[in-house]
Amino acid sequence: MQQPQASSMTAAARRRQLQGSVLAGKMVLVRKALDTNLNSGDVVGMLGQEACVHINSELHPTPYEASTFSFEFIWDMKKQGVPGAVIVKNYCDEEFFVNTITLDIVPGYGTIVFTAESWVYPDEIYDHLPRVFFSNQPYLPNQMPAPLVPYREEELRNLRGDDNPGPYKDHDRVYRYDVYNDLGEPDSGNPRPVLGGSDEHPYPRRCRTGRRRTNTDPDSESRNVGFPLTNHFYVPRDEVFNDRKKAYFDTNNLKLYIMQKYATFLLHADQQTPFEFDSFADVLSLYDEGSINLPGWLNTFLQPLLGIIPFKLLQQVLTPDSEFILKFPMPAEDKTAWQTDEEFAREMLAGTNPVVIRRLGETEFPPKSKLDTSKYHNQNSRITAAHVEKCLEVEGLTVEQALADGRLFILDHHDHFMPYLLDANHQPDTFVYATRTLLFHRNDGTLQPAAIELSLPRFEAGSTLISSVGEVYTPASDGVEGHIWQLAKAYVTVNDYSWHQLVSHWLNTHAVMEPFAIATHRQLSVAHPIHKLLHPHYRDNLFINALGRQSLINAGGSSENTVFLGKYGLSMTSEVYRNWNFTEQALPEDLIKRGVAKRRSNGELELLIKDYPYAVDGLAIWSAIETWVRDYCAIYYADDAAVQGDAELQSWWKDVREEGHGDLKDHKWWPEMKTVAELVQSCATIIWIASALHAAVNFGQYMYAGYVPNRPSVSRRPMPKPGTDLYRELELHPEKEFLLTITKQDLSIAGIALVELLSSHSDDEVYLGQRDSPNWTSDLDAMNAFDRFRERLLEVEKNIVAKNDKGSGFKNRTGPVNIPYNLLFPYASGDAEANTGVTGKGIPNSASI
Repeated sequence: MQQPQASSMTAAARRRQLQGSVLAGKMVLVRKALDTNLNSGDVVGMLGQEACVHINSELHPTPYEASTFSFEFIWDMKKQGVPGAVIVKNYCDEEFFVNTITLDIVPGYGTIVFTAESWVYPDEIYDHLPRVFFSNQPYLPNQMPAPLVPYREEELRNLRGDDNPGPYKDHDRVYRYDVYNDLGEPDSGNPRPVLGGSDEHPYPRRCRTGRRRTNTDPDSESRNVGFPLTNHFYVPRDEVFNDRKKAYFDTNNLKLYIMQKYATFLLHADQQTPFEFDSFADVLSLYDEGSINLPGWLNTFLQPLLGIIPFKLLQQVLTPDSEFILKFPMPAEDKTAWQTDEEFAREMLAGTNPVVIRRLGETEFPPKSKLDTSKYHNQNSRITAAHVEKCLEVEGLTVEQALADGRLFILDHHDHFMPYLLDANHQPDTFVYATRTLLFHRNDGTLQPAAIELSLPRFEAGSTLISSVGEVYTPASDGVEGHIWQLAKAYVTVNDYSWHQLVSHWLNTHAVMEPFAIATHRQLSVAHPIHKLLHPHYRDNLFINALGRQSLINAGGSSENTVFLGKYGLSMTSEVYRNWNFTEQALPEDLIKRGVAKRRSNGELELLIKDYPYAVDGLAIWSAIETWVRDYCAIYYADDAAVQGDAELQSWWKDVREEGHGDLKDHKWWPEMKTVAELVQSCATIIWIASALHAAVNFGQYMYAGYVPNRPSVSRRPMPKPGTDLYRELELHPEKEFLLTITKQDLSIAGIALVELLSSHSDDEVYLGQRDSPNWTSDLDAMNAFDRFRERLLEVEKNIVAKNDKGSGFKNRTGPVNIPYNLLFPYASGDAEANTGVTGKGIPNSASI
């Protein structure tokens, strides 16, 4: 039988191939019959005749478009059976990318698709079996046709790379674990603790790079970091951004780099206070109606970039004229509503960090500290009934009644930051409080801040115990008391900004997800149905995390420069990870733990705050994900015995628990992976974290933190006291004194550029309810289940649009700033190019930015 064959390759690969007429590859089909021993050196399965692909050197493809090549295989269906895999050999000088290989008109089968989506390097560099790609038919390990089993097992051995310690090269396809030992630069006198692998600093594992150890610290890995906009680290090549996303990311990253490096030169020269904002009008000048003008003489500073960065990339960030004008989009239409108490409280339910607020229990007033009493003393709250009664009187309630009715809530950052303030407040331009904010749930569904407590640490006299001192502030709107209240809210948002960046975003989505991605590649074959289920939710995660270690969370990186904890930030996330619980990451369990939801007798969840946009939309998304995963798993696992008998699945979960999250391996909360229900819940939780949770805490950053007065990243001065010069200045110049207290101008510009980058959707985004290839499986039952999942998400989208309508009665969905809550709008039916940039809409499949 002569069989036509088509293969697609990416633009980057084509550009290399088209340097001349070369033999691009060799395809060999392997049938599903005839078993021999792979380890003996014999060829496994029955091989068809080789088919070669030649590329015309005169072909000039358009960038980012795939090329399709047709050729023929010679294959005898009667003698050789059904093709089950393709061997691909590359005789080019450089690598190429294979998207899919399709066999058309296979007698009795129609079309057979082999999904590759992988870079293939020149054949001479592979020490083991040449690249093998299986058909897109999913198989559990015990169902794989016997001739293909050795290929499946050998492929997993290569990916585990247990016999390859590194250092790794681009062509290596090794997924091994390592600790976070590459954040500091000990040889330059700027070390950081190794995170992971110890009781002192537990942490999730990262993908191993195998670089040499530093000279001064044998436990730390050298960074080999050159220019910040180029990567100098190993991740498996298939995990690297594709050309299209890399171009988009590099453009935005260049803008961030220029803003961070040259921010002090970008400032307006006519300000009263050099390098400070004097008024909110000064802040607004950073945005579209203003602009940052780069002085002509600054071109000299940019000249060195031209030797490193392609000029076309610079052109995308800098305007064609000689002044090099850079602009930020205006985050919100209303430029003053952020100052209202309603908006301050609403953002705890629908802002960029809606995952911390919790209900205050009947026995929790005043709020109690849970810090170790052998180290900390007098840490309980100073908030009394007298502080909050005025807020409750409007609706005729006492504190006891409000507690009993479940209407008092708290944003509690006191214990989060108190242990770090003695060190953090010794850093330049840093004066931060540990905060508690008490809120009342009003009859109209909104939250009212009732009291804010600001606390500082101090050593007890003659003791090593750390106690706290502080004051409680209550709402005010007039005179200097109103300005004091605005400052109190700013101190709260400084805490919340830091917790959001370091914990809600980095730790609880990016860092905890990487071990699952690594384990999936190490232990689950690409032919495994659970690999097919989860793989889209790891897209670009390893690469963006590696970029983060290079320039975001590293010593001197963007996070240390913009978040008030500075070099202590990552150590704090290690302490938070100590109490991380995988099962509590499922949205229903998280809401119940925080007391903002409870289960009814019928098992359904009831929200105590009905108008809680993150929770309302999130539960709808969670239900759709859970149903999809349950339907999918039921196709392949008829009962619990099937789960227990799946060797790859059991190895995967063991790898996740004992290696990837090895510092927490002994906790009893880990699912044992013995039942279908445990498999469904675990996979649904992984998908939730990677997609919806990450979208909720990431893509709203610019809309809220892009305007610095709304979410400052640091505070620099103490609260003014009556009778002091600061107090008198606050009374006379409230805007200026507010701005002198929060993030200074140069760090504000750098921070705005950072959150713009983090909040931007790329134009190749693949959203929840979408797959990057229609050929991800040949299983019709699985495809039908996925179609039903997509339909549920489309229904969620309709409901979100209806709820966001101003006539819906839901006050917390848009709020005073008039920003509709679309962060959990799936965008399952959308076109990625139409949602490019800062849109505040859409749930990508993975934590990839």
